[in-house]
Amino acid sequence: MGAVSRTTKSIKNSIVALGFYFINLILQFFSRKVFLDHLGTEVLGLNTTATNLLQILNIAELGIGAATVCTLYKPLIKNDIESINEIISLQGWMYRRIAWIVISGSVIIMCFFPLIFAKMPLPMWYAYASFGVLLISALLSYFFNYKQILLSADQKEYKIQYSYKTSMLLKTLCQLMAIKYFNDGYIWWLIFEALFAIIASVALNVVIRKTYPFLQTDLSKGKLLKQKYPDIITKIKQLFFHKISGLALSQTSTLIIYAYASLTLVAIYGNYMLIIQGITALMSAVFNSMNAGIGNLVAEGNKQRILSVFEELFSIRFLLSTTVCLGVYSLTPYFIKLWIGSKYILDNYALLLLVAILYINLTRLTIDSYIFAYGLFRDVWAPITEAFINIVFSIVFGHFWGLHGILLGVLTSLIIIICCWKPFFLFKYGLKESLKQYIIIYIKHVVAFTITTLLVFKIFNMESLNSINNFISWITYGAKLLGLFGLIQMSLLYISVAGMRNFIHRIRSLIIN
Repeated sequence: MGAVSRTTKSIKNSIVALGFYFINLILQFFSRKVFLDHLGTEVLGLNTTATNLLQILNIAELGIGAATVCTLYKPLIKNDIESINEIISLQGWMYRRIAWIVISGSVIIMCFFPLIFAKMPLPMWYAYASFGVLLISALLSYFFNYKQILLSADQKEYKIQYSYKTSMLLKTLCQLMAIKYFNDGYIWWLIFEALFAIIASVALNVVIRKTYPFLQTDLSKGKLLKQKYPDIITKIKQLFFHKISGLALSQTSTLIIYAYASLTLVAIYGNYMLIIQGITALMSAVFNSMNAGIGNLVAEGNKQRILSVFEELFSIRFLLSTTVCLGVYSLTPYFIKLWIGSKYILDNYALLLLVAILYINLTRLTIDSYIFAYGLFRDVWAPITEAFINIVFSIVFGHFWGLHGILLGVLTSLIIIICCWKPFFLFKYGLKESLKQYIIIYIKHVVAFTITTLLVFKIFNMESLNSINNFISWITYGAKLLGLFGLIQMSLLYISVAGMRNFIHRIRSLIIN
């Protein structure tokens, strides 16, 4: 598969993903406001907490999907239909067993709901019903939707967007209308959550059958296939520990906040996380479609090309990541004020910590994509250490400094493992190049960012943000601020970094051709 083909597929996936992203983003913000206005912060906080509890159970997935993707790259390049069928069959066999573990864990957790939600001023059936409908959606992924992994590995994620995401958008729209106009709006919200999960699953599987008519899974051969593909089992065992780290980072903060505070603070924190997750989803929509291309590139083994593409991706991701982080820091408080009111605004220090966490999570994507492509998951001590630092520091710091301490605990774990260890691990065992090469690239980008930030803050009078009193003025100011920042930094990176020059030349050649 040539580079042009990979690039074309990546662009198509990105365009489709971006379209669905923006539609979903608008619906999510609008529906959240309706949710708050008609159901209140307690119900929203309950929904967020129930989601996090289910995510904890989903750790049983063990990284099976990620391990399957890594194993599918070579069979897809060689068009090895037999191996593809066997690998997907093995995945389905393992997912069925994981599903029963999730079901058992859910029953156990629900037994403790009276204790977990003791401070909740809502009827207890709210907790059971919320958790139950979310569980239905999760189980459908294990029993029926697992085959979509083939679309991801084959750079055809746009088909997932067309089928599954369309159903999810319709679900959000129906839930929004139900909450606003129907009596017992939350009951209707739950009904639509379950109903559209089933509809989306059916639509997705129809697309998979049409795209891969040769795909024939046989889950009864699971035990035999487990012995035939020992590398998948090894990667799953390694990825399990990495999933623990991801869970600790993304889910436990909300539970710790609830332990120290209330569902109301969980809801306020959730508003900011909706924005940050929206930004993360935007970056994912742009770049996740490239992961399969990176995997195919690594499978081909062209060392010079692998390094060149790495620097390209690092440059463009750094540019976009720093630009959106500046936007989140400068514009979010005013967006919150215009969106749902001043009483939902967090203090500036909490926002700064959230932006620092966001920056690391966005700029790490290039390193993570290459680690994934190489299947480098054997550093199992790293995620264990990250999870330990994350949870322990968040609890200890949270005791003394509340929300600030919890976020500082998360940031500490990211700096130690993600910023320091992961680049070293990739360059030593994957790219097999000196870490000095990465440090030089990183320093050049940081220098360009620092110069750009100083120039932009000197040009813009940040106090003029106080004059923002509607969304038009907010959008106008944000466009000027981020446009200038992005243009200056891109120019500096073009002058100083080969990766940015290569990326601009690649885009120019695609436009000309």
